[in-house]
Amino acid sequence: MKECLFALGTTLFVTLSAATSHTASGPTVAISYEDTAYVRVITQRAAKIVNGLGLKDSATALRVRDVIAGQYYDLNAIYKERDAHKLTGEEVDRKIAELHGQFLVRLAKDLNPQQVDGVKDGMTYNVLHVTYRAYEEMLPNLTEEQKARILSDLTEAREHAMDAESSEKKHAWFGKYKGRINNYLSAAGIDMKKASEDWAKRRNNK
Repeated sequence: MKECLFALGTTLFVTLSAATSHTASGPTVAISYEDTAYVRVITQRAAKIVNGLGLKDSATALRVRDVIAGQYYDLNAIYKERDAHKLTGEEVDRKIAELHGQFLVRLAKDLNPQQVDGVKDGMTYNVLHVTYRAYEEMLPNLTEEQKARILSDLTEAREHAMDAESSEKKHAWFGKYKGRINNYLSAAGIDMKKASEDWAKRRNNK
């Protein structure tokens, strides 16, 4: 199974090329010889995400891997067009939003909602869950309403982060929403600076 997931070659190139060429509102690109190294990187990245889903059927795993790799490829194509000044910021946002929706539809053909969330977590380094656990540890007296608000904001951040073009920009989305969360908690009377300092002390004392 592992060897299958990391297999590269003509099949993947054809799959990605077909996926991009038949996306009505997405970028139309053909994979060239120069793309080989990049395709290898995104395929390995996608395979790692798929491995974490625990899929039993190898054909399904390969299909999902190619869908994820294709998403990385299509996102990169949009950002390359932007960098070449062929797209305005508004056009980039529109294309990415359309691509985002199409990607989720493709994933849903083979995955259940929990597995789709697993793909989203894999594409965003599991920051949602790491950050949520950190809030719970830092603020053990959070109400259920506050926990729900934190989770909702982090989930929204993940939707944006999974389309970001780099690790730095993926983390930046979570940073933006953490700011919103902290403002929300401060407005509820929580001293976030003191809570952070107390949490650091508790960790150091362990």
